[in-house]
Amino acid sequence: MSEKISIGLLGFGTVGSGVVRIVENHQQELKHQVGSSVVVDKILVKDAKKPRAIEIDERVLTEDPEDIISNPNIDVVVEVMGGIEEARDYIIRSLENKKHVVTANKDLMAMYGAELLTVASKNGCDLFYEASVAGGIPIIRSLVEGLSSDRITKMMGIVNGTTNYILTKMSNEGSSYNDVLKEAQELGYAESDPTADVEGLDAARKMAILGTLGFSMNIGLDDVSAQGISAVTEEDLDYAKQLGYRMKLVGVAKRDEGKVEVSVQPTLLPKNHPLASVNDVFNAVYVYGEAVGETMFYGPGAGSLPTATAVVSDLITVMKNMRLGVNGRSALPPLHEKQMKTDEDVISKYFMRLHVEDKAGAFAAITTLFSENNVSFEKLLQMPIKNKDVAEVVIITHKTNKKTYELISSCLTDLEVVKEVKSSYRIEGVSYDE
Repeated sequence: MSEKISIGLLGFGTVGSGVVRIVENHQQELKHQVGSSVVVDKILVKDAKKPRAIEIDERVLTEDPEDIISNPNIDVVVEVMGGIEEARDYIIRSLENKKHVVTANKDLMAMYGAELLTVASKNGCDLFYEASVAGGIPIIRSLVEGLSSDRITKMMGIVNGTTNYILTKMSNEGSSYNDVLKEAQELGYAESDPTADVEGLDAARKMAILGTLGFSMNIGLDDVSAQGISAVTEEDLDYAKQLGYRMKLVGVAKRDEGKVEVSVQPTLLPKNHPLASVNDVFNAVYVYGEAVGETMFYGPGAGSLPTATAVVSDLITVMKNMRLGVNGRSALPPLHEKQMKTDEDVISKYFMRLHVEDKAGAFAAITTLFSENNVSFEKLLQMPIKNKDVAEVVIITHKTNKKTYELISSCLTDLEVVKEVKSSYRIEGVSYDE
């Protein structure tokens, strides 16, 4: 192993700048851990003349990706440019040129992770992606290494800081969704087009990655059922509080008898559940293992330095593997054939809010429908709405399967006494043993 390891950065935005800062400021620590100094040799940018937030030698900047991909002096390529197809092409060609790769690209890994890991293995190269999920939280390394001897049965997490910030502000301050979204955009927590965050797509990509690793199955983005928070109202949050719950956008990956379910949706958690107290832009992942029991990983889910820390941690692992001569041996194909649960296999409790006619017999009709489908009520609230001949009914069900619950929801809209099904949410973090 040489006395110097050269890296090339594809991208020099928020995360790329953080990587450069850490590498430059932590040279002593890096050399102590891996026995070599680390040098940023080249950085791919769109405009080499653009002013930068940090000082950088202009000779390091390039607008030509071949200065990194085909450069024989570069040992490791760090992809922090984002996007999918172009990044995929650059990474594949880097691996084929026998360069190790570290990426923070969750979109790419959710879509092409299995393919890229196969290319890395064929070429004897490492491909690491710790920063693609939950920023500075070492959840991927924990699944691959720390919990590798256990059998993971469930992962449940808050893996999107933008939506967690929005729901925290709505819940704590009674603000409307639109007002908090605008504030999040002004603070830089949400993009000008927030669709990927608020509709659950960002979290779904991360859960696909976690599901693939935790269950050793090739879980794709299409396997993740995703619902966002844009329809959540202050009334939903108020009723949830009254009933002892807090709402979060929760990703769930669960395995039972070889079959798995992976979803992202606004979810009610008991107020004493550890995830219920994860607020603002923080992330947390709750992991259930047959041997270890329950563990939780908590920390900042985004930002320049937290995400860059995860990137550099992967970089250190690559360099340690270089020293030991074991690069390319960590990428394992999935052990199990993918088996997704049907809607009949997905078991949960549910929160439902209805507007019904405020007259005798209305509630009896609703109760009869649930009873005919063998679903009972755990909690119930009924409140008249002022100046209207309508009552608001809030129901917490006992456990049932998703198919039955969706059938009931559909039939409710056909009942004459039901004016509208206002909202419906899954409940997690509770015992289903009763």
